[in-house]
Amino acid sequence: MQNHKDLLGEMTGELRADFEENQRIMSFGEYFEQVLAHPSRHARNAVQYVQGAFVHYGHTKIGSVTRHLLFDAPFDEGRERMVGQERAQQRVFQLIDGFGRSGRIDKLILLHGPNGSAKSTFVKVLMRALEHYSHQPEGACYRFNWIFPSEKLSRLGGIGFGEGSIKKEELDTFAHLGDEQLEAQISDNLRDHPLLLLPVAQRQRLFARLFEQGEAGGDFVVSEYLLRGDLSPLNRQIFDALLTAYRGDLERVLKHVQIERFYLSRRYRRGAVTIEPQMRVDAGVRQLTVDRSLQSLPPVLQNLSLFEPVGDLVDANRGIIEYDDMFKRHPDLNKYLLSASERGAVSLDNLILYMDTILIATGNETYLDAFKQTAEYASFKGRVELVRLPYLLDWRAEQSIYEEQLERVDVGKFIAPHTAHVAALWAVLTRLKRPLPEAYPAPFQEVIASLTPLQKAMLYAGGITPHELAPEVARELRSHAETMREEGAQSMAYEGRFGASPREMKMILLSAAQSEGYPCLSPLAVFDALEELVKDASVFLFLQMQPDGEYYAPEPFIEVVRERYVQIIDEEVQDAMGLVDEQQYRDLFARYIEHVVGSIKKEMVYNPITKADEAPDEKFMAEIEESMGLEDEGARSFRANLISAIGASFIENPDDPVEYKRIFPRQFNALKRSFFDERARQIRKIQENMLTYFGQDIHQLAGQELAAVQTTIANLKLRYGHSDESAREAVAFLLSKRYKDY
Repeated sequence: MQNHKDLLGEMTGELRADFEENQRIMSFGEYFEQVLAHPSRHARNAVQYVQGAFVHYGHTKIGSVTRHLLFDAPFDEGRERMVGQERAQQRVFQLIDGFGRSGRIDKLILLHGPNGSAKSTFVKVLMRALEHYSHQPEGACYRFNWIFPSEKLSRLGGIGFGEGSIKKEELDTFAHLGDEQLEAQISDNLRDHPLLLLPVAQRQRLFARLFEQGEAGGDFVVSEYLLRGDLSPLNRQIFDALLTAYRGDLERVLKHVQIERFYLSRRYRRGAVTIEPQMRVDAGVRQLTVDRSLQSLPPVLQNLSLFEPVGDLVDANRGIIEYDDMFKRHPDLNKYLLSASERGAVSLDNLILYMDTILIATGNETYLDAFKQTAEYASFKGRVELVRLPYLLDWRAEQSIYEEQLERVDVGKFIAPHTAHVAALWAVLTRLKRPLPEAYPAPFQEVIASLTPLQKAMLYAGGITPHELAPEVARELRSHAETMREEGAQSMAYEGRFGASPREMKMILLSAAQSEGYPCLSPLAVFDALEELVKDASVFLFLQMQPDGEYYAPEPFIEVVRERYVQIIDEEVQDAMGLVDEQQYRDLFARYIEHVVGSIKKEMVYNPITKADEAPDEKFMAEIEESMGLEDEGARSFRANLISAIGASFIENPDDPVEYKRIFPRQFNALKRSFFDERARQIRKIQENMLTYFGQDIHQLAGQELAAVQTTIANLKLRYGHSDESAREAVAFLLSKRYKDY
């Protein structure tokens, strides 16, 4: 191992190289070269900077909506990413893009939704992405400091401020002077953009030249902040004093400017600030000379009353500020946001603070409803863009939230497969609204009206439709899924506003983990915890809601999910037994398809056994249809629509191979079920032997019986992630629920 001096030397070298490579400190001239080389990168205001971060991480399409990949936290290996909420992501990006194209930020973005719908997570992940982006070359941000050399250096170089000292300098810049050569340095808390140091008229001419034929062409819109904005009062006082002392020589003024790269940071409140509900204002000023010796400042500045702004708004400038649970703040504290969001300015005691900041707020739906009834809302709503974040309605996304939560928490037990699934499915079922049949075409209304909550959940998650529907009806139902999601979107009782919160479900999972009646955290433990939850309806609002048919019925949903779990475990155990390889079902189903297609087209079918072309086997097709539960009319309808269903699948998924199990999942599973129903007694016997095996009575099992049990257990572990305890629990549950009568 290296000694401590070598290790420290190595670290020092790496940091020094990183410092130089990233040009942490530059003169204004060096910075100006960067501006000329990449004008659209360095002429961005805060909203264009955030827009650049969105573009930097990219996006992908999920159905009809866009997911922006920065919310997957790729910069942190996906840790604490935001799951779902693609519509909110898309809407926020549209607003930011609109602000960027208009050149000004003139509205506050308000994220609203029920408790636990990821509003704060949305902003937190966005801030983390901005912090990472600011460390990339494309995301470099710069501020400036005022540098004043020591009196000794001033005399040697003739660069002081006394009479006769204003003449051609030997030094091009003071930006790189060491501390021992400095008399004073003044930093700006507001982090004014360095280009604001250029006078407005000259700045506007510069932008006209850069963006007429520059790299951005005519697409880049220079913001009002940079096109017509000005320095903060503190910087303006210093700039004017120096310009007067140097008789209007801008180059000499800029020698006192040190450009410094800064990185956005939520932890250190640099360009990323969250304001919790509180009883105080968000900005103020303090006199600069209170904290600095007057003698350390150049004489030309000592007669000025220099004030620097302080506070949350100041810390957030050039980035984002979040007002967390805004409606929990005293209403008087929010009044300034009306003008701040529209004009980008806040009036303080003795100055006006002009900001370059995106204002984002979060609000609970209940508090927002109350605020809408006040007189202030009329003036507020014109300056705010509302972005709704409902609870998730896709149980797959909800499941991933719980899985990631369980990965981060040491529950002290093995986590059985499907634990997160049953919790997520139950939570989503509590959020779904009964669809309105009258909103759909007349011939289709009966199908919509008959949808159960579970069927609707499956439709939202994977486009899975009820197995009894004809293929063309199933396709039409899938086409209406988006319409169904938007039902009542403009009302206060929109789908996803009510139901179990992810926060409450995480509590349920932790409670289930503490159960002493189960050796692992399993779906059965979750069911017990849910049974306890629904006993006291006074705890949560969604438990008090009036059922609407089968909808909004939390207690019956437990049995719905329990039956779903039985079905999953049954399929896993059957597959693990290895009685028939699934590929055999695929081959059998594919052969059936060939015969049906041949029958419809009146073509011969190749027989791989006889190696001859033969007429389609009507008896074979009828046997398969009987196994799939298709009777006369149903069988004829299925055959008639089979080719169109395959064609439609190909159109929807042109890059995917034709997969009959995906196209006809219900029929395929029915065929598989038929086989196992015929062997139910054999299946039950193997399951009973498994319990015997787990009960340490292995000696009671014969050789073949023991081999069958060991094969099943090994497959349950390898294919589905079970442990001995979870496999035993699942098999015992399955026996009691499905095979007790065989």
